[in-house]
Amino acid sequence: MKRDNISVDEYYHIFNRGVGKKIIFKDDRDRIRFLFLILYFQAENNFPQISRIISLYVKHRVFDTVGDITKHVISKRFVELASFALMPNHFHLIVKEVKEGGMGKYMQRVLNSYTKYFNTRYGVSGHLFQGPYKAVHVEDNEQLLHLSAYVHLNPKKLNEWRRKEDDFPWSSYQDYVKENRWGELLYNDIIIGQFRNIKEYIDFVQTSGVKEINDELALDCQTSDV
Repeated sequence: MKRDNISVDEYYHIFNRGVGKKIIFKDDRDRIRFLFLILYFQAENNFPQISRIISLYVKHRVFDTVGDITKHVISKRFVELASFALMPNHFHLIVKEVKEGGMGKYMQRVLNSYTKYFNTRYGVSGHLFQGPYKAVHVEDNEQLLHLSAYVHLNPKKLNEWRRKEDDFPWSSYQDYVKENRWGELLYNDIIIGQFRNIKEYIDFVQTSGVKEINDELALDCQTSDV
């Protein structure tokens, strides 16, 4: 998954969906698994007991990892996660490449690990995602801000979360406007730090005209059968 168009210190809109628009997150355990991967695979780590960590999270809503592991991820990361949204049949991430080749390594580990888990859990085989992940370069700061709004408004496509997007547990919106659940594992200050207060960011998200975002992946993921 080496991508020649990825540059160090640049932000990218990363996304993909299930092959044939199939559901890739069937329940909370699936979403928790993917969430763990995007948070903790930002640096090279091996987790032989991921299933135990996920089971504990299901019960207690906290990842039971050794503190040194979290510190290692923060200090040795090769990418920096800024925002995310997990929808039933697709996902969106905003990620900065920190070290050369980091994005490819990160996404290969995340997608391969999740596909292996998904196929094993549901007794299926073959591809889970619709081809390689997509990476759209964020050209400037204005685009970065509007992209964060687009990502955080994705849950409005789900009827039960419309007008409650900031409570949706599977996006980083609540980590921007409430307490950041993930600490330095989610580097959201690059975006939220540009606003005078939380209300200003919420108003921006709700009125930013994100429907005008017209990159090919955003459109590809806007499906009615989510």
